Amino acid sequence: MSTAARSITVLGATGSIGLSTLDVIRRHPGRFSVYALTAGTRAEELALLCREFRPEVAVMADVPAAQRLADLLSDLPDISVRSGESGLCEVASAPEACTVMAAIVGAAGLAPTLAAVRAGKRVLLANKEALVMSGKLFMDAVLASGAELLPIDSEHNAIFQCLPADKVRDPDGAGITRILLTASGGPFREHSAEALRSVTPVQACAHPNWSMGQKISVDSATLMNKGLELIEACWLFNITPDRIEVHVHPESIIHSMVEYADGSVLAQLGSPDMRTPIANGLAWPERIDAGVEQLDLFKIGRFHFERPDLLRFPCLRLAAEAFEIGGTAPAVLNAANEVAVAEFLKGNLAFTDIPVVIERTLAVTPVVPADSFDVIFAKNSEARQRAWEQIGLLAV
Repeated sequence: MSTAARSITVLGATGSIGLSTLDVIRRHPGRFSVYALTAGTRAEELALLCREFRPEVAVMADVPAAQRLADLLSDLPDISVRSGESGLCEVASAPEACTVMAAIVGAAGLAPTLAAVRAGKRVLLANKEALVMSGKLFMDAVLASGAELLPIDSEHNAIFQCLPADKVRDPDGAGITRILLTASGGPFREHSAEALRSVTPVQACAHPNWSMGQKISVDSATLMNKGLELIEACWLFNITPDRIEVHVHPESIIHSMVEYADGSVLAQLGSPDMRTPIANGLAWPERIDAGVEQLDLFKIGRFHFERPDLLRFPCLRLAAEAFEIGGTAPAVLNAANEVAVAEFLKGNLAFTDIPVVIERTLAVTPVVPADSFDVIFAKNSEARQRAWEQIGLLAV
């Protein structure tokens, strides 16, 4: 391996983003090496990845999964197996890796992503919940440590690519008037309000354009994913929600746009493949092959845009309102959404009850200033309990 190889830790290696990251790394064996891989409970899948990429460390979410992984890798004693949040934070901040792909889904990703930030890493942020939950505190930690934060969500990466490199967090200095945040609209874009009541988890996870994990697929279907991305964009680019406009773009080819004071609108286009933004983050400021299919505009023919329907898909409105309320409201929003989506995926909650649970949880959970990470973690736990209570009331 070349001494110039960039060493990578992949948090969430068995998820869709993690696997796409490893595919890009696989294509550039002399450019990247893998220091650590982590997963939740999929020990068999992580074991196969460890055999291919030979990390120094592998981490599972809990002790039983780590023991299973250790057994599977017993013939590879050079790979150290660890477990739990402490293990995740340890590899996220370890000096052996200069880049951390933060791809753990949900609130569980905040602590290790923060550890990577505090260690001054190049952090490839695919975990939007970290910024949704802790916003200002998270960005303050980035500034304090000198970490390099690069957005990996396709929309935020598109915005990043359309901005001057030295004015990513200075919209006024860059002459920006609006950010146009695109959304596919999900699989139920044309469903009536009545039809939405009976959609199933299988239908919700069948995204028409993107290959994503179950939780993110459901968020896309409810438009909560776009709500979380709106909050994330505000923190990443130091801009207010009134200067962000969501455009439903079912083709998912224009990943987002930036409008400037002179009337120019810059857009980033590409096939709906997460390897493009991942490759951009891994190699930035250079460009490398991502293995993505070449974009054929003649085949696509034309683009369509429409406004999001906030009556059928109220999650986008709830996210914007939570950001405006501030304090711990976004953390409560995120916690309630995670609980509601998990219950929907188990078949215990109707699709249309997801925003109901979120709105009611926001109403009954007191908002306090988000002035420490301890407060945010505590409010996250409290909101989850209150969301469970609201689900119980719906079942009565």
